[in-house]
Amino acid sequence: MQWADRIGRRIKLRDLHVLQAVTQAGSMTKAANQLAVSVQVVSKAIADLEHTVGVPLLDRIPQGVEPTAYGRALMHRSAIAFEELRQGIKDIEYLSDPTAGEVRIGSTDALAASFVSAVIDRLSRRYPRISFHVVTGTAKVVRRELAERSVDLLIFRNRASIADEQQSFEFLFESPHVVAAGANNPWVGRRRVELAQMMGELWALPPTNNEFGAFIVEAFRASGLDFPRAAVVALTLEMRANLLKTGRYLTVFPEFWLQLPDPHPFIRKLPVELPIASGPIGIVTLKNRALNPVAQLFIEAAREVAKPLARRK
Repeated sequence: MQWADRIGRRIKLRDLHVLQAVTQAGSMTKAANQLAVSVQVVSKAIADLEHTVGVPLLDRIPQGVEPTAYGRALMHRSAIAFEELRQGIKDIEYLSDPTAGEVRIGSTDALAASFVSAVIDRLSRRYPRISFHVVTGTAKVVRRELAERSVDLLIFRNRASIADEQQSFEFLFESPHVVAAGANNPWVGRRRVELAQMMGELWALPPTNNEFGAFIVEAFRASGLDFPRAAVVALTLEMRANLLKTGRYLTVFPEFWLQLPDPHPFIRKLPVELPIASGPIGIVTLKNRALNPVAQLFIEAAREVAKPLARRK
């Protein structure tokens, strides 16, 4: 059977929508209620889909129904198709006014609070009608959001260990991790400090089972040192910054967080070298996926904000 006969003419978007509703609800009856149609309409839509693809899409279980392996495969691809159609409608809207619309950005908490905020501020001043949706999380979380097309792009630190052949990376700037202290800390003002000299200080550090914490563990080991005993274990950057403000604590921050959107008012970088590469920061997008005009505007603004940072290295 030719594609046009089997798929192009016979699979209906409405039936795929019904399949999504059934799998999410776990029951044809519940899905029918949510869609405001009869159970018979839902049952026929599923039957028509199964007849078209020639395999069962749902299994009966005591609690209701669940997708088969075939059903999950079709759901995954149909979700992408629906997202592309949704984006197509938005592209049509953008053609009439490319300075309005939305862009969805995935990033880490640190980059979102600093670099992404600076880009948003710059772009929103030029195009006040653009709306920005920012999703933050770990590398695994935000890369999944991109793969599922829940975000348009990522502003992210790239490492070889998390490379993905389905995603492309555009370099923006380098920004190492640095040892930092409050402006009134006794270590501030020295020309050079060895990491080993500060092992007995009060450290506020992220948990070691976190991506960032694991990186810091590697940095100390590369210096021939054990991970210091942390007086405070906290992932939140703002909390550790407030502790540094007292002048008693040390921590490790990504340098960009001290620079953007403005130089930090009470935290200073110490002249300590961490002998481990942090990885470049840039834009991650899906290969073979056309970005909408607003996402393109965001990328252009990101390049502008990154230029001064790139020149410093």
